[in-house]
Amino acid sequence: MKQILLVDDEPRLVQLVRDYLEHSGFGVVTASDGPTALRAASTQHPDLIVLDLGLPGLDGLDVMRTLRKTSEVPVIVLTARGEESDKVAGLELGADDYVTKPFSPKELVARVRSVLRRADGLKAPAEVIRVGDKVELHVPSMQLTIRDRRIELTATEFQLLAIMARQPGRIFTRAQLLGAVRGVAFDSYERAIDAHIKNMRRKIEPDPRNPRYLQTVFGVGYRFADPHQ
Repeated sequence: MKQILLVDDEPRLVQLVRDYLEHSGFGVVTASDGPTALRAASTQHPDLIVLDLGLPGLDGLDVMRTLRKTSEVPVIVLTARGEESDKVAGLELGADDYVTKPFSPKELVARVRSVLRRADGLKAPAEVIRVGDKVELHVPSMQLTIRDRRIELTATEFQLLAIMARQPGRIFTRAQLLGAVRGVAFDSYERAIDAHIKNMRRKIEPDPRNPRYLQTVFGVGYRFADPHQ
């Protein structure tokens, strides 16, 4: 049974979402503030975290920053309607998806299933992607190595990188990348791709301002650099 950590300070919403998740076959652990959420993430080892960004005290963005120092567990953030800056900030900190309040509990369950499928799907095929003699992606274990340096990515980041690295030099539009990761939220929010690319560059590029691997093709989209060109 997959375990979900649900973090929100609204008791009625927590109970409603918990009921839907449990009815859908998930185990649920809850937390109502940031410090409790971090302790639960450390001790309960959830398969996915649903995290409200508007927490009292230690807010959700601070929780994300702390969490990503030690864990790449999938995270879906809950944001207030119209707070686009929160969506971008959450994604850049390593969130896999977002849901805007108010939302349908059925929609959230669908998002949870979608993100878990992405994470599980990466573990299935015994595939190793190599680009030149410096970049290697081991798909089953989600391990990325660049110049003998191990780099940790979230499931969504790894999937985006694998999509591009399989065809180095090919230009992918944002819409193509959105469709490839099959995120429900991403269907209508192309800036999510920009946020993920920015976050990935911080992790893999020697100089994120002058990217060597994840290149922007202005007016079109992105590509993984072909080492033979």
